[in-house]
Amino acid sequence: MRWDVVGLVLGWTIRLVALPLLIVALFSIFEDGFTYSLKTYFFPLFISAILGQLMVSLSNGYEASARVRDREAFASVALGWIPVVLIGALPFWLGGMFYGPFEFFSGDASVSQVSQGALYSWFESMSGFTTTGASVIDPSSSPICREIFNDNSLNNECIGSQPKSLLLWRSLTQWFGGMGVIMLGLLIFSRALGGGKAFARAELTGPTVSNLSTTLEGTARKLWAIYIALTIIQGVALYQLTDMGGFDSLNYALTTMPSGGFGTSDLGIMTFDDPLIESIILIFMLLTCINFTLLYFGLSGRWSEVLKDQELRTYLLILLVAWLAMAFNLNRATDYSVAESIRHSLFQSVSISSTGYSSTNFADWPVFSQFVLLLLMIIGASAGSTGGGLKVLRIRIAFELAKREVMRIIQPRKVVTIRFNQNVVDEDRIWIILGMVSSWMVLVTASMLTISFLEPNLSLTDVLSVSISLLGNTGPALGSFGPVGASSVWAELSPLSMFTSTILMWLGRLELLTVLVLLHPRTWSSD
Repeated sequence: MRWDVVGLVLGWTIRLVALPLLIVALFSIFEDGFTYSLKTYFFPLFISAILGQLMVSLSNGYEASARVRDREAFASVALGWIPVVLIGALPFWLGGMFYGPFEFFSGDASVSQVSQGALYSWFESMSGFTTTGASVIDPSSSPICREIFNDNSLNNECIGSQPKSLLLWRSLTQWFGGMGVIMLGLLIFSRALGGGKAFARAELTGPTVSNLSTTLEGTARKLWAIYIALTIIQGVALYQLTDMGGFDSLNYALTTMPSGGFGTSDLGIMTFDDPLIESIILIFMLLTCINFTLLYFGLSGRWSEVLKDQELRTYLLILLVAWLAMAFNLNRATDYSVAESIRHSLFQSVSISSTGYSSTNFADWPVFSQFVLLLLMIIGASAGSTGGGLKVLRIRIAFELAKREVMRIIQPRKVVTIRFNQNVVDEDRIWIILGMVSSWMVLVTASMLTISFLEPNLSLTDVLSVSISLLGNTGPALGSFGPVGASSVWAELSPLSMFTSTILMWLGRLELLTVLVLLHPRTWSSD
């Protein structure tokens, strides 16, 4: 392992976190006052800037571009999330969202409460950067909420009662995590760091890295330009076309594009109960589930390449079937009207593989509709998108492989190739994809066994859905972990269960194989 290269990459990554911290710190000065901003944001900002610069400086004597190999790239991507999440957790801990050192020194919290607050902050940060969207902000965990809930004269709104700067930081963790904190730095600064292709393979969810430019840096800039432009357009649309306020419009734009799901109130989108708001968010959620390369092709006028993409067509077909099936089931088995059935089933069919936003409490839906949602959570979105799940492309290729093996039994002498988008899929690529699907299934099984052992009071529905949700970075699940009241359930988990959940989020975000490379002894062997 070439630790100088890893150190350089981690240094750049840590240093990049200082940028959003600075933005929120300046916002907090005007919103919360200089004292609050100083104690909440400037300490993690200082750590990010100084530690990142130190690690970069110590690696200046090496030619990283000539020394980066796949093992360094994969190790850097996997390890890079840890310091980012740790730094990202500090504002939640220091700002009073959870019990922290300032509450301890003032005599308002014990050592155990402060320790628990650190774990809550770690969970919230990991959920943010991995775009999972699960939250532990609850009266049982947040001192701010506890004070408000004890005052019956005030509205019992827990998330909405948090300082706006903390909510903004919470949203920004998802926005930066959506396209990948690692990718942001490593691709844009690929000339300085070197090894851009290797890092792209480690971070991007698609099986290939599509070239939109002659250089990897140019490709990254175009993808990020699309990402930023869509965020701005959605924010403006929500603010100008609906009754949503400016702060809410900004936050929901920041959490929609990364397929995140954090909201500014306890009920999220359900708070507004507005079909127009849901429609605007629905459009952008759908865009987040499409390969960003196809979005670029569409913006460039290359619609023939978009329309003939097999993964996109398969994904849209899955959505259509799921939507119609759930709409029929809801209209038949609930008191929803036809319009309500169409509205909520369409929103949730897209949301469940994207943000995890909820237009209604789908945990109360009939079993059939919940089962369809569970399947959509597993399938996920397109490769190269910000959506979660296994990805449609991988499932499609795994299905084609199964079909080929059946044909080989029927016609042993017939040569059958697997094609995707009219191109023959390399045999090595096929088995890598099959290995990822198999590994994911094994990990889901192991997760279910672990969670059920640690939390014996959870139901089978809870254990199954939350395992898939964590590994798919979906956020809401079924049963007790549904869109209403899930924060209190998360907050009541044992410390070991909560920490295990964060590891599952991490594994899901890195798509497992990156982590498996990290765990392999050969990765750490000396040259």
